[in-house]
Parts: sequence; structure tokens; C-alpha cells
Amino acid sequence: MIEANLNPASALVLDFGGVISKTMFETHAVTEQALGLANGTLTWLGPFDPSSDELWRAMQRDEISEREYWNRRSREVGRLVGEDWVDVKTLVQRARGADTSIVIRPEAVRTVMIAKAFGKKLAILSNELDLFYGADFKTRLPFISLFDEIVDATYTGILKPDPKSYKILTDRLGLPAEACVFVDDQRRNIDGAVACGLQAVHFDVRDPLGSYREALTLLGIQASELRETDHA
Repeated sequence: MIEANLNPASALVLDFGGVISKTMFETHAVTEQALGLANGTLTWLGPFDPSSDELWRAMQRDEISEREYWNRRSREVGRLVGEDWVDVKTLVQRARGADTSIVIRPEAVRTVMIAKAFGKKLAILSNELDLFYGADFKTRLPFISLFDEIVDATYTGILKPDPKSYKILTDRLGLPAEACVFVDDQRRNIDGAVACGLQAVHFDVRDPLGSYREALTLLGIQASELRETDHA
């Protein structure tokens, strides 16, 4: 049985890229195979090895935006295959194709199902869901139908950590900020959420299971419900 806390949060709000989906860093081998590149061609590893990735470190210092980081990486990879790629959408779609099984974190799907079973509201708050993945990507993810709201800056034009992005979210959910648990892998977005009154979990891409368990705890759900097998 799962036991609830006395004052659990009412909604689970997830970033998409890095939280629901695996990062591009985690799927370099898949990218290289898809594009016909030699194994080990892509050496930038972002949070998995910041020393390998000066551009990532510049983003963490707020010298460039997350969108600019990925647009630059897309142009670099495009040049490796002799093509001119102007934005990250091309990289994501060419590198990952139609196989969603290599992209989506299984523990993300399991967490969403657990939260839904306990009557929690579910939302996605993303800066670039359709911009990066394409508008049809969601149609290939059956679990997306479990979400009550999707707030995507592709359409709102308001990027996290702008306070207005969190306000749009809470208004659509019809909940006070403190009733929402927000999960994101970027510290700036977490800081923005906390400043707006949301509960937050800074998602560790190196420990997805631990981060999701932390989120479930804030929802008043025993973390042990998310098992090691859900990570496989």
C-alpha cells in the first residue's frame, strides 16, 4: 500500500526534454548510428562530463540560452554529415526518428501512471516541446493522454524561468502554486519555480529514478512504489 502525507501536493508538473525524454547526451551512440557517423564522434557530454563541453558550461553561466546551445550543436552535427541544419529540430528528428522507445524514460511513464492513479493532476511545462520534437511527436506517445495540461513555449512564447510561464501553468491547472510539484533538469528553471511558490525537484539526469522518487514523496506517495525495475 502507498501512504499519503498529511498535506501532499495536488499536481505533478514535468519538463519534457531531459526529464520525460532522455537527453541527447545519453543517446550519442544512437545519433551516430542514425547519421552514419563513427562511434565516438560526438564527445560533448553536458552534465555527464562538463569538462568535455565548454559550450555547456557557457550555458550554465547564462552566457547563452538553452535554445542557442542546442542550435549550435545542431549546426555542428549537420556539418559532420555535409548538411546545413539551422536549428535543433532537425538534429532531434534526424537523430531519433520514429522510435520513441529509445527516447522516453521508462521511470517517467511509470511515475505519471502512479500519480494519475492517486488522482493527481498532471502537466507538462516545456520551453520547446514541439519546437524540438515536432508537433506530431506527441501523437506517438500514448501516455501523453494522461496529462491534463501542456504548456509549451513553442506557442506561448514565454520561456522558463519567466514568472509568467509558471502563472500560465497554475492558472490552467486551477491550483495555487504551492500545490504543484515542478520537475526540471535546469537549475535556472527550478529557481524560477521556487521564486513563484511552486515546490520543485531539480532533476538529476544521472539519477532519474531518485529524482522521480523525490517528486512522488512531495505528492504524498511512497517513493518505494517506483521500483528499480521501472528504470530498466
